[in-house]
Amino acid sequence: MWGLEELRLQRKIVDRIDWDMTPEKAVETYLEWGTGWSRKGEFVQYPDQESFYFVIYDWEEPPGVTLVRRDMREAEEIARIPAPAEMIRRAVDEAGRKPGVGVYSLSEELKRWLRAELGC
Repeated sequence: MWGLEELRLQRKIVDRIDWDMTPEKAVETYLEWGTGWSRKGEFVQYPDQESFYFVIYDWEEPPGVTLVRRDMREAEEIARIPAPAEMIRRAVDEAGRKPGVGVYSLSEELKRWLRAELGC
């Protein structure tokens, strides 16, 4: 799994990060067949479609964000970036901590920080 330095060098991937993708939207897009009509066309449209997006796993120590590559067949974690603990905590609190869930979207604050770290 890549760290920050390795990911910075992968510009083709960094440029494809979907900053609006959430864990919930990824499940709807890639796994929830038959509900495309309710998602206004946000579903897999061709077999090799994939997304790159960040998630927070609130159980990880030290706190960080994980870059996921998702397609119809699998989700693969390809990079893990340590992030300021306070930003992680605020993002999880902002999303509304969900008992038993533990996977969260990035907050706008974390997105700005991460874009700066990646040179986006």
